Amino acid sequence: MSAAPERRVHIIDHPLVQHKLTLMRRKDTSTKTFRQLIHELSALLAYEVTRDMPTQEVEVETPLEKTTGRVIDGKKTVLASILRAGNGFLDGMLEVLPSARVGHIGLYRDPATLKPVEYYFKMPSGMEERDVIVLDPMLATGNSAVAAVDLLKRLHPRSICFVCLVACPEGIANFHGHHPDVAIYTPAVDRGLNDHGYIVPGLGDAGDRIFGTK
Repeated sequence: MSAAPERRVHIIDHPLVQHKLTLMRRKDTSTKTFRQLIHELSALLAYEVTRDMPTQEVEVETPLEKTTGRVIDGKKTVLASILRAGNGFLDGMLEVLPSARVGHIGLYRDPATLKPVEYYFKMPSGMEERDVIVLDPMLATGNSAVAAVDLLKRLHPRSICFVCLVACPEGIANFHGHHPDVAIYTPAVDRGLNDHGYIVPGLGDAGDRIFGTK
């Protein structure tokens, strides 16, 4: 049986994570610095997200003798980036998980309805034996995250989790209302949403700040 939704939210409160997130929140942080910070922060998040990843015992031969050790079980992990802002997570995550496969989910938010519109979906083969880490900097309304996991579940991966920089209560409630079995990993749960569907206090539009488009 799935855990209660509130137990499926993992707050990553490591001091380095919180420090870097605070620097990212500053409105005068440059595009270059913001990009570097999300790269560093995503690598730190990767350690936390993979903490409970299943392993299996294998035999290895050291320069001195044979022994046993543990390696990650199953096929390579999939990093599923919700375009475009999710791509800001990829480089840092891939430093920690260099053999991971990468999938992309193209969704944009209709400015009138705030609902996600799908325009691209591409995942590696053999998803039934893979663990998926969904990447999107913000869990605001939660609509894009719900749509992304809807698409992924059609491929029946072994497990799915969702990673973001900042979440809010409305987004968490919406997401776990549809997918109570999918854990959320985030350094921060902010106060809520404004009239435009942005997280407050938040850090602005993550995609614009990563790519310098505003």
